[in-house]
Amino acid sequence: MKISKHLLGLPGISAGMSSNFQTVQRPHPFDVETLEFGYCADSPLPRQDSGYAVLSRAYDIAFAVVVITLLLPLLVILAIAIKASSKGPVFFRQQRYGLNGKLFSIYKFRTMSVDHCDASGVQQTVKNDPRVTSIGRLLRRTNFDEVPQIFNILKGEMSVVGPRPHVPGMLASGQLYEDFDPRYMGRHVVKPGLTGLAQVNGYRGETTDAGAARMRLEYDLAYVRRQSMPLDILITVQTFWKEFFRGSSGY
Repeated sequence: MKISKHLLGLPGISAGMSSNFQTVQRPHPFDVETLEFGYCADSPLPRQDSGYAVLSRAYDIAFAVVVITLLLPLLVILAIAIKASSKGPVFFRQQRYGLNGKLFSIYKFRTMSVDHCDASGVQQTVKNDPRVTSIGRLLRRTNFDEVPQIFNILKGEMSVVGPRPHVPGMLASGQLYEDFDPRYMGRHVVKPGLTGLAQVNGYRGETTDAGAARMRLEYDLAYVRRQSMPLDILITVQTFWKEFFRGSSGY
């Protein structure tokens, strides 16, 4: 079951954006006139509560330790398989936007031929992408290519839950995301996450479709407004449910 936008108070979604939603007309608190990090024109984005920050960090560390403990043997096997199947390093690093727009290096298992890896990330991966290796296709289908981001979480650069970290120059419907929607930088006032509200509601992968790209941002901004431990736990549980019982949509 998807998390209801009505429960989260997600504002101003038009019927044309997605057939899954009804039209809801509400004043939108995220209209911005500048791209300054952390600010909206008339309504400042909420500041993170100190109590939530402590609980969230404890949750992140506990989650990361448990995942590493449980998956370490499998991660070693995957690393050997990646190294044996194609030349190049086991891990792939790429610059992404972090908290307040600060850049950091995200870790992933390498899933593409080393000669075709896109360090900028601007060229989005598409279905049946010829750049992806055979083991890489399996990793992407199961989302195990993202597991090394556990180390980003331990370093404090990411959280378990938050808007997914984007590369600088991310495109939406053929144009820069910040030009496509001026509210875009508002998603960077919280730490990026391993999973997020947009992802558990089916908005992940390519952002070539204008409606899907806008809905993805709507969910990211809704999370910024409603960030809380109960919501983080719910998103985590729904992520595991979707990945292990319903199958991933990654490619």
